[in-house]
Amino acid sequence: MSVAPLLKGFEVELFTGQSDGTVVGVAEAAAASLEGFVTEPDHRNLEYTTPPDADYGHQLALLLAPRRALRAWLAGRGLTLLPGSTLSLGDSRRFERSDPANDYHGYIEASYGTRVVTASVHINFGITAMEELFAACRLIRCEAALLLALSASSPFLDGQATGAHSQRWLQFPLTPPQVPLFLSHQHYIDWMLQELAAGSMQNVRHLWTSVRPNGDDRPYGLNRLELRICDLISDPEALLAITAFAELRLMQLLADPAAHDPLRASCLDPAALAALADQNDRAAARSSLEAELLDWRTGEPVMARSWIQRELEALAPLAQATGLTAVLAPLAEILSHGNQAMRWLERQRQGESIASILSAAIAEMAAGENALDARLATVAAHPLG
Repeated sequence: MSVAPLLKGFEVELFTGQSDGTVVGVAEAAAASLEGFVTEPDHRNLEYTTPPDADYGHQLALLLAPRRALRAWLAGRGLTLLPGSTLSLGDSRRFERSDPANDYHGYIEASYGTRVVTASVHINFGITAMEELFAACRLIRCEAALLLALSASSPFLDGQATGAHSQRWLQFPLTPPQVPLFLSHQHYIDWMLQELAAGSMQNVRHLWTSVRPNGDDRPYGLNRLELRICDLISDPEALLAITAFAELRLMQLLADPAAHDPLRASCLDPAALAALADQNDRAAARSSLEAELLDWRTGEPVMARSWIQRELEALAPLAQATGLTAVLAPLAEILSHGNQAMRWLERQRQGESIASILSAAIAEMAAGENALDARLATVAAHPLG
């Protein structure tokens, strides 16, 4: 199997606040002061984007550099970055606009309220051939639940456990509510124009689903797959591991579409596959690695953790051939000890308060980034070491 590494890039949304977990919105000031940051409709979180690069080592550096600058800027205001994908300690009762004059932001506030006030990471893979792009969208749509199961980090909202592992995905307003499994580029174009005409979407960006094709001239000019389902993965190396897992599945697809494109390799029809994918996403949001999912190939039930382990075993030779075995390594820790949501909930079950859990996680997030920065600096100083 010989498939070139894909270009990759990330859109990272982060909450800002105090070291005790209190969320404090400063997105407008941060975006005005720091290059590369943009605001979200609510100013309690902000976003940065990494440029496309196929190399995982380069992407690690690209993920860390903006955070380093943002952390320094926040420290001068007594603030820091917060892990998690929801307003864990509140306040979801009110919307805090970043740009009161922005009509689209006004529409979002009026239509959805704080359901959209979440933090996440979107993972982009560069694919420019349309047949391959839509096959990739189909595969990742049908396996998006596995990626959410690995990344879930939002079990709390307003100081309470919600009963879900990804409260973010359960509350986020998927738009439109039903999205088909796109059979081709033309199918996507026709569907998009129909939805825009019907008013179910406000613009071409207003397709909020687990996976979507993307590009600078949607729906016509497309050049990448955008995976939108993952919660914020605060550990950059865990993020890269989840990315490598998805990329290796895409490599398998591109090398052998008959075996991996759900349109060709499933016993289910496209409508049933779309429904199955959405059902799996909701199950993964509720229980992540402990969720019972339905395998898109057969429709048979399978536990999320077992499905992921099965895929990793099948991917092992390809991972070794592409030099990604070490990049995948953090997945073993997640499968053994749980994702961030599961670890947080276990600490709560042992009697620890949500505030204490978040305070410790904030410190761990900062310490982990400092350690990675130090490691990268050492490699840069001794490139042949």
